[in-house]
Amino acid sequence: MADYRYLIVGGGMTGDAACKGIREHDKNGSIGLFAEESHDPYARPPLTKGLWKGKEESSIWRGTRDLDVEIHTGRTIVSLDLGAHAVTDDAGATHSYERLLLATGGTPRRLPSAPDDVIYYRTLDTYHRLRALAGAGVRATVIGGGFIGSEIAAALAMNDCTVTMVFPDTGIGAKVFPADLSLFVNEYYRSKGVDVLPGEKVAEISRAGSAGLRVVTADDRSIDSDVVVAGLGIEPRTDLAEKAGIPVEDGVLVDEYGRVEGHDDVFAAGDVARFLATLLGGLRRVEHEDHANSHGRCVGANMAGANTPYDYLPFFYSDLFELGYEAVGDVDSRLDTVAEWAEPNRKGVVCYVEDDKPRGFLLWDVWDKVEAARQFIGAADPVDRVAVRALMD
Repeated sequence: MADYRYLIVGGGMTGDAACKGIREHDKNGSIGLFAEESHDPYARPPLTKGLWKGKEESSIWRGTRDLDVEIHTGRTIVSLDLGAHAVTDDAGATHSYERLLLATGGTPRRLPSAPDDVIYYRTLDTYHRLRALAGAGVRATVIGGGFIGSEIAAALAMNDCTVTMVFPDTGIGAKVFPADLSLFVNEYYRSKGVDVLPGEKVAEISRAGSAGLRVVTADDRSIDSDVVVAGLGIEPRTDLAEKAGIPVEDGVLVDEYGRVEGHDDVFAAGDVARFLATLLGGLRRVEHEDHANSHGRCVGANMAGANTPYDYLPFFYSDLFELGYEAVGDVDSRLDTVAEWAEPNRKGVVCYVEDDKPRGFLLWDVWDKVEAARQFIGAADPVDRVAVRALMD
Protein backbone atom coordinates (compact mmCIF):
# COMPACT_ATOMS: atom_id res chain seq x y z
CA MET A 1 0.00 0.00 0.00
CA ALA A 2 1.25 3.51 -0.84
CA ASP A 3 2.16 5.88 1.99
CA TYR A 4 -0.36 8.39 0.62
CA ARG A 5 -3.29 8.22 -1.75
CA TYR A 6 -2.46 11.83 -2.62
CA LEU A 7 1.01 13.35 -2.33
CA ILE A 8 1.40 17.09 -2.84
CA VAL A 9 4.79 18.68 -3.50
CA GLY A 10 4.49 22.31 -2.40
CA GLY A 11 3.12 23.98 0.70
CA GLY A 12 1.65 27.17 -0.73
CA MET A 13 -1.87 28.32 -1.49
CA THR A 14 -2.19 25.92 -4.43
CA GLY A 15 -1.30 22.92 -2.29
CA ASP A 16 -3.84 23.94 0.32
CA ALA A 17 -6.53 24.52 -2.31
CA ALA A 18 -5.82 21.08 -3.78
CA CYS A 19 -6.39 19.52 -0.36
CA LYS A 20 -9.76 21.25 -0.19
CA GLY A 21 -10.64 20.00 -3.67
CA ILE A 22 -9.66 16.45 -2.74
CA ARG A 23 -11.75 16.51 0.42
CA GLU A 24 -14.84 17.60 -1.53
CA HIS A 25 -14.72 14.20 -3.27
CA ASP A 26 -12.71 11.94 -0.95
CA LYS A 27 -13.26 12.48 2.76
CA ASN A 28 -10.83 9.84 3.98
CA GLY A 29 -8.03 9.26 1.48
CA SER A 30 -4.61 9.93 2.99
CA ILE A 31 -2.94 13.20 1.94
CA GLY A 32 0.72 14.05 2.45
CA LEU A 33 1.86 17.62 1.79
CA PHE A 34 5.57 18.53 1.64
CA ALA A 35 6.47 22.18 2.23
CA GLU A 36 9.96 23.67 1.89
CA GLU A 37 9.05 26.48 4.27
CA SER A 38 8.88 25.85 7.99
CA HIS A 39 5.24 26.99 8.04
CA ASP A 40 1.89 25.45 7.25
CA PRO A 41 0.18 26.88 4.14
CA TYR A 42 -0.74 30.56 4.42
CA ALA A 43 -2.21 33.33 2.26
CA ARG A 44 0.46 35.34 0.43
CA PRO A 45 -1.36 38.59 -0.53
CA PRO A 46 -1.31 39.97 3.05
CA LEU A 47 2.51 39.91 2.92
CA THR A 48 2.41 43.03 0.73
CA LYS A 49 -1.01 44.33 1.76
CA GLY A 50 -2.88 43.74 5.00
CA LEU A 51 0.00 42.86 7.34
CA TRP A 52 1.50 46.30 6.70
CA LYS A 53 -1.81 47.94 7.62
CA GLY A 54 -2.36 46.29 10.98
CA LYS A 55 -3.94 43.00 9.95
CA GLU A 56 -3.21 40.22 12.43
CA GLU A 57 -0.71 37.61 11.26
CA SER A 58 -2.94 34.90 12.71
CA SER A 59 -5.43 35.66 9.92
CA ILE A 60 -3.20 34.32 7.12
CA TRP A 61 -3.26 30.62 8.05
CA ARG A 62 -5.30 28.41 5.72
CA GLY A 63 -6.30 25.69 8.19
CA THR A 64 -4.90 22.87 6.08
CA ARG A 65 -4.37 20.54 9.02
CA ASP A 66 -8.09 20.68 9.73
CA LEU A 67 -8.56 18.62 6.55
CA ASP A 68 -6.68 15.67 8.09
CA VAL A 69 -3.58 16.35 6.00
CA GLU A 70 -0.16 15.14 7.10
CA ILE A 71 2.05 18.19 6.59
CA HIS A 72 5.84 17.87 6.40
CA THR A 73 7.27 21.38 6.88
CA GLY A 74 10.90 22.18 6.15
CA ARG A 75 11.09 19.26 3.72
CA THR A 76 12.19 19.57 0.10
CA ILE A 77 11.37 16.88 -2.44
CA VAL A 78 14.56 16.36 -4.45
CA SER A 79 13.59 13.63 -6.92
CA LEU A 80 10.62 11.85 -8.46
CA ASP A 81 10.46 8.21 -9.50
CA LEU A 82 7.31 8.15 -11.59
CA GLY A 83 7.63 4.47 -12.44
CA ALA A 84 7.85 3.48 -8.78
CA HIS A 85 5.22 6.06 -7.70
CA ALA A 86 7.63 7.49 -5.13
CA VAL A 87 9.43 10.71 -4.20
CA THR A 88 12.59 11.28 -2.19
CA ASP A 89 13.05 14.19 0.20
CA ASP A 90 16.19 16.09 1.24
CA ALA A 91 16.58 13.88 4.32
CA GLY A 92 16.86 10.80 2.09
CA ALA A 93 13.43 9.43 2.99
CA THR A 94 11.24 7.90 0.27
CA HIS A 95 7.47 8.38 0.19
CA SER A 96 5.12 6.46 -2.09
CA TYR A 97 1.87 7.70 -3.59
CA GLU A 98 -1.08 6.77 -5.76
CA ARG A 99 -1.52 10.27 -7.23
CA LEU A 100 1.01 13.08 -7.30
CA LEU A 101 0.53 16.85 -7.53
CA LEU A 102 3.33 19.27 -8.38
CA ALA A 103 2.46 22.59 -6.76
CA THR A 104 6.03 23.84 -6.57
CA GLY A 105 5.28 27.46 -7.43
CA GLY A 106 8.19 29.66 -8.43
CA THR A 107 11.55 31.03 -7.37
CA PRO A 108 12.21 34.79 -7.22
CA ARG A 109 14.46 36.10 -9.97
CA ARG A 110 17.75 37.21 -8.48
CA LEU A 111 20.29 39.90 -9.19
CA PRO A 112 23.68 38.51 -10.25
CA SER A 113 26.53 39.09 -7.78
CA ALA A 114 24.33 40.96 -5.28
CA PRO A 115 25.09 40.53 -1.54
CA ASP A 116 23.01 38.11 0.51
CA ASP A 117 21.56 41.14 2.34
CA VAL A 118 19.23 41.82 -0.59
CA ILE A 119 15.70 40.62 0.23
CA TYR A 120 13.96 38.76 -2.58
CA TYR A 121 10.45 39.29 -1.36
CA ARG A 122 8.03 36.35 -1.54
CA THR A 123 7.58 34.39 1.71
CA LEU A 124 6.46 34.88 5.29
CA ASP A 125 10.09 34.66 6.38
CA THR A 126 11.05 37.51 4.03
CA TYR A 127 8.14 39.53 5.43
CA HIS A 128 9.45 38.97 8.97
CA ARG A 129 12.95 39.94 7.90
CA LEU A 130 11.82 43.15 6.20
CA ARG A 131 9.32 44.03 8.92
CA ALA A 132 12.09 43.88 11.53
CA LEU A 133 14.18 46.34 9.49
CA ALA A 134 11.43 48.77 8.46
CA GLY A 135 10.62 51.91 10.41
CA ALA A 136 10.78 55.69 10.51
CA GLY A 137 13.63 57.08 8.44
CA VAL A 138 14.92 53.70 7.26
CA ARG A 139 16.26 54.08 3.72
CA ALA A 140 14.66 51.36 1.58
CA THR A 141 15.42 50.82 -2.08
CA VAL A 142 12.90 48.72 -3.99
CA ILE A 143 14.13 47.23 -7.26
CA GLY A 144 11.27 46.55 -9.64
CA GLY A 145 8.18 48.49 -10.64
CA GLY A 146 5.82 45.60 -11.28
CA PHE A 147 3.25 43.88 -9.11
CA ILE A 148 5.40 43.07 -6.05
CA GLY A 149 7.67 46.11 -6.31
CA SER A 150 4.79 48.58 -6.45
CA GLU A 151 2.98 47.00 -3.51
CA ILE A 152 5.98 46.66 -1.21
CA ALA A 153 7.15 50.21 -2.01
CA ALA A 154 3.73 51.51 -0.93
CA ALA A 155 3.76 49.33 2.19
CA LEU A 156 7.19 50.58 3.25
CA ALA A 157 6.29 54.23 2.59
CA MET A 158 3.10 53.85 4.65
CA ASN A 159 5.31 52.60 7.47
CA ASP A 160 7.48 55.74 7.41
CA CYS A 161 10.45 54.40 5.46
CA THR A 162 12.28 56.64 3.01
CA VAL A 163 11.62 54.73 -0.20
CA THR A 164 13.35 54.79 -3.57
CA MET A 165 12.05 52.73 -6.49
CA VAL A 166 14.40 51.71 -9.31
CA PHE A 167 13.21 49.95 -12.45
CA PRO A 168 14.05 49.87 -16.18
CA ASP A 169 10.55 50.60 -17.55
CA THR A 170 9.17 54.08 -18.14
CA GLY A 171 6.56 53.77 -15.42
CA ILE A 172 5.19 51.74 -12.53
CA GLY A 173 3.18 48.80 -13.81
CA ALA A 174 4.26 49.61 -17.38
CA LYS A 175 3.80 46.04 -18.62
CA VAL A 176 0.12 46.15 -17.59
CA PHE A 177 -1.07 49.77 -17.45
CA PRO A 178 -1.49 51.97 -20.53
CA ALA A 179 1.40 54.43 -20.82
CA ASP A 180 -0.49 57.50 -19.60
CA LEU A 181 -1.83 55.66 -16.54
CA SER A 182 1.61 54.24 -15.73
CA LEU A 183 3.13 57.74 -15.84
CA PHE A 184 0.32 59.01 -13.61
CA VAL A 185 1.15 56.31 -11.06
CA ASN A 186 4.79 57.50 -11.08
CA GLU A 187 3.65 60.98 -10.07
CA TYR A 188 1.14 59.62 -7.59
CA TYR A 189 3.91 57.66 -5.81
CA ARG A 190 6.09 60.77 -5.78
CA SER A 191 3.24 62.65 -4.12
CA LYS A 192 3.38 59.98 -1.40
CA GLY A 193 7.06 60.67 -0.80
CA VAL A 194 8.53 57.83 -2.89
CA ASP A 195 11.56 58.71 -5.03
CA VAL A 196 10.62 57.05 -8.34
CA LEU A 197 13.51 56.41 -10.73
CA PRO A 198 12.17 54.93 -13.98
CA GLY A 199 14.42 53.92 -16.86
CA GLU A 200 17.21 52.86 -14.49
CA LYS A 201 18.90 49.46 -14.56
CA VAL A 202 20.84 48.20 -11.56
CA ALA A 203 24.49 47.67 -12.41
CA GLU A 204 25.85 46.77 -8.98
CA ILE A 205 24.89 46.37 -5.34
CA SER A 206 27.60 46.39 -2.72
CA ARG A 207 28.01 46.81 1.01
CA ALA A 208 28.65 50.40 2.05
CA GLY A 209 29.80 50.23 5.67
CA SER A 210 27.77 50.30 8.89
CA ALA A 211 25.60 47.46 7.55
CA GLY A 212 24.40 49.67 4.69
CA LEU A 213 24.11 48.87 1.01
CA ARG A 214 24.86 50.90 -2.10
CA VAL A 215 22.88 50.47 -5.30
CA VAL A 216 24.60 51.75 -8.44
CA THR A 217 22.64 52.07 -11.67
CA ALA A 218 23.87 51.69 -15.23
CA ASP A 219 23.77 55.51 -15.49
CA ASP A 220 26.16 55.67 -12.51
CA ARG A 221 23.55 56.93 -10.07
CA SER A 222 24.44 55.86 -6.49
CA ILE A 223 21.75 55.15 -3.88
CA ASP A 224 22.75 54.42 -0.28
CA SER A 225 20.25 52.20 1.51
CA ASP A 226 19.66 50.52 4.83
CA VAL A 227 17.68 47.77 3.11
CA VAL A 228 17.29 46.66 -0.51
CA VAL A 229 14.20 44.71 -1.60
CA ALA A 230 13.92 43.08 -5.01
CA GLY A 231 10.58 42.31 -6.63
CA LEU A 232 11.61 40.98 -10.03
CA GLY A 233 9.00 38.30 -10.61
CA ILE A 234 9.50 34.55 -10.43
CA GLU A 235 10.67 31.64 -12.52
CA PRO A 236 8.47 28.52 -12.35
CA ARG A 237 9.97 25.71 -10.28
CA THR A 238 10.15 23.03 -12.95
CA ASP A 239 13.43 21.33 -11.99
CA LEU A 240 11.76 18.26 -10.46
CA ALA A 241 9.52 17.81 -13.47
CA GLU A 242 12.36 18.24 -15.95
CA LYS A 243 14.57 15.67 -14.20
CA ALA A 244 11.65 13.21 -14.26
CA GLY A 245 11.10 13.71 -17.99
CA ILE A 246 7.80 15.60 -17.65
CA PRO A 247 7.14 18.05 -20.54
CA VAL A 248 8.04 21.63 -19.59
CA GLU A 249 7.59 24.88 -21.51
CA ASP A 250 7.65 27.94 -19.24
CA GLY A 251 5.95 25.73 -16.68
CA VAL A 252 4.74 22.17 -16.47
CA LEU A 253 2.40 21.46 -19.38
CA VAL A 254 -0.99 20.15 -18.25
CA ASP A 255 -4.32 19.34 -19.89
CA GLU A 256 -7.67 20.83 -18.93
CA TYR A 257 -7.85 18.48 -15.92
CA GLY A 258 -4.40 19.38 -14.62
CA ARG A 259 -2.81 16.08 -15.72
CA VAL A 260 0.67 16.00 -17.22
CA GLU A 261 1.11 14.33 -20.57
CA GLY A 262 1.57 10.56 -20.46
CA HIS A 263 0.85 10.15 -16.75
CA ASP A 264 -2.75 9.70 -15.57
CA ASP A 265 -1.66 9.86 -11.93
CA VAL A 266 0.59 12.97 -12.09
CA PHE A 267 -0.85 16.49 -11.97
CA ALA A 268 0.41 20.07 -11.70
CA ALA A 269 -1.39 23.24 -10.61
CA GLY A 270 -0.91 26.90 -9.74
CA ASP A 271 2.09 29.08 -10.60
CA VAL A 272 4.09 26.18 -12.04
CA ALA A 273 1.40 24.89 -14.43
CA ARG A 274 0.95 25.98 -18.04
CA PHE A 275 -2.66 25.34 -18.96
CA LEU A 276 -5.15 25.97 -21.76
CA ALA A 277 -7.08 29.21 -21.17
CA THR A 278 -10.49 28.32 -22.60
CA LEU A 279 -11.92 31.85 -22.96
CA LEU A 280 -8.76 33.37 -24.41
CA GLY A 281 -7.36 30.41 -26.32
CA GLY A 282 -3.75 29.29 -26.14
CA LEU A 283 -1.63 28.30 -23.19
CA ARG A 284 -1.17 30.48 -20.13
CA ARG A 285 0.73 30.42 -16.85
CA VAL A 286 -0.76 32.60 -14.09
CA GLU A 287 0.93 33.60 -10.83
CA HIS A 288 -1.88 35.21 -8.82
CA GLU A 289 -3.94 34.21 -5.78
CA ASP A 290 -7.23 33.58 -7.55
CA HIS A 291 -5.59 31.12 -9.93
CA ALA A 292 -3.76 29.37 -7.09
CA ASN A 293 -7.09 28.87 -5.33
CA SER A 294 -9.26 27.99 -8.31
CA HIS A 295 -6.81 25.84 -10.27
CA GLY A 296 -5.52 24.12 -7.14
CA ARG A 297 -9.04 23.25 -6.01
CA CYS A 298 -10.15 22.04 -9.45
CA VAL A 299 -7.05 19.89 -9.99
CA GLY A 300 -7.28 18.50 -6.45
CA ALA A 301 -10.87 17.50 -7.14
CA ASN A 302 -9.77 15.84 -10.39
CA MET A 303 -7.14 13.85 -8.53
CA ALA A 304 -10.05 12.48 -6.49
CA GLY A 305 -12.10 11.62 -9.59
CA ALA A 306 -14.17 14.73 -10.31
CA ASN A 307 -13.08 14.82 -13.97
CA THR A 308 -14.01 18.49 -14.31
CA PRO A 309 -12.19 20.63 -16.90
CA TYR A 310 -10.71 23.92 -15.73
CA ASP A 311 -12.47 26.57 -17.81
CA TYR A 312 -12.22 29.46 -15.35
CA LEU A 313 -10.51 32.76 -16.21
CA PRO A 314 -8.76 33.98 -13.03
CA PHE A 315 -8.44 37.61 -11.98
CA PHE A 316 -5.96 39.52 -9.86
CA TYR A 317 -6.03 42.69 -7.79
CA SER A 318 -3.69 45.17 -6.16
CA ASP A 319 -3.59 48.02 -3.65
CA LEU A 320 -1.32 51.01 -4.32
CA PHE A 321 -1.71 53.39 -1.37
CA GLU A 322 -5.33 54.60 -1.79
CA LEU A 323 -5.53 53.38 -5.38
CA GLY A 324 -6.72 49.89 -6.17
CA TYR A 325 -7.82 47.73 -9.06
CA GLU A 326 -8.98 44.33 -10.25
CA ALA A 327 -7.98 42.87 -13.61
CA VAL A 328 -8.98 39.86 -15.69
CA GLY A 329 -7.86 38.41 -19.01
CA ASP A 330 -4.94 39.58 -21.14
CA VAL A 331 -3.99 42.92 -19.58
CA ASP A 332 -0.91 43.68 -21.64
CA SER A 333 0.11 47.26 -22.35
CA ARG A 334 1.28 46.23 -25.83
CA LEU A 335 -2.37 45.70 -26.84
CA ASP A 336 -4.64 48.49 -28.05
CA THR A 337 -6.93 49.85 -25.38
CA VAL A 338 -10.31 51.51 -25.05
CA ALA A 339 -10.59 53.49 -21.82
CA GLU A 340 -13.62 55.06 -20.19
CA TRP A 341 -13.09 57.20 -17.09
CA ALA A 342 -15.50 58.58 -14.53
CA GLU A 343 -12.51 60.55 -13.24
CA PRO A 344 -9.26 60.40 -15.24
CA ASN A 345 -6.72 58.03 -13.68
CA ARG A 346 -8.84 57.73 -10.54
CA LYS A 347 -11.90 55.68 -11.50
CA GLY A 348 -12.45 53.97 -14.80
CA VAL A 349 -12.31 50.89 -17.02
CA VAL A 350 -9.61 50.00 -19.53
CA CYS A 351 -10.49 47.37 -22.13
CA TYR A 352 -7.56 45.64 -23.86
CA VAL A 353 -8.41 44.95 -27.48
CA GLU A 354 -7.16 42.63 -30.20
CA ASP A 355 -8.88 42.41 -33.62
CA ASP A 356 -11.59 44.70 -32.22
CA LYS A 357 -12.48 42.12 -29.57
CA PRO A 358 -12.01 42.43 -25.79
CA ARG A 359 -9.09 40.41 -24.41
CA GLY A 360 -8.89 41.82 -20.91
CA PHE A 361 -10.14 44.47 -18.50
CA LEU A 362 -8.46 46.70 -15.95
CA LEU A 363 -11.08 47.82 -13.44
CA TRP A 364 -9.48 50.87 -11.81
CA ASP A 365 -11.26 51.62 -8.54
CA VAL A 366 -14.21 49.73 -10.02
CA TRP A 367 -15.26 46.78 -7.91
CA ASP A 368 -17.40 43.65 -8.21
CA LYS A 369 -17.39 43.76 -12.02
CA VAL A 370 -14.96 40.94 -12.77
CA GLU A 371 -17.68 38.47 -13.75
CA ALA A 372 -19.30 40.99 -16.09
CA ALA A 373 -15.88 41.61 -17.66
CA ARG A 374 -15.39 37.85 -18.10
CA GLN A 375 -18.71 37.68 -19.94
CA PHE A 376 -17.56 40.42 -22.34
CA ILE A 377 -14.36 38.49 -23.04
CA GLY A 378 -16.25 35.24 -23.56
CA ALA A 379 -18.82 36.82 -25.90
CA ALA A 380 -15.98 38.15 -28.11
CA ASP A 381 -18.24 40.82 -29.58
CA PRO A 382 -16.70 43.99 -31.07
CA VAL A 383 -15.76 46.48 -28.38
CA ASP A 384 -18.54 48.93 -27.57
CA ARG A 385 -17.58 52.05 -25.57
CA VAL A 386 -21.07 52.28 -24.09
CA ALA A 387 -20.78 48.72 -22.77
CA VAL A 388 -17.29 49.40 -21.40
CA ARG A 389 -18.54 52.48 -19.59
CA ALA A 390 -21.50 50.54 -18.21
CA LEU A 391 -19.07 48.47 -16.14
CA MET A 392 -18.76 51.53 -13.90
CA ASP A 393 -22.48 51.56 -13.11
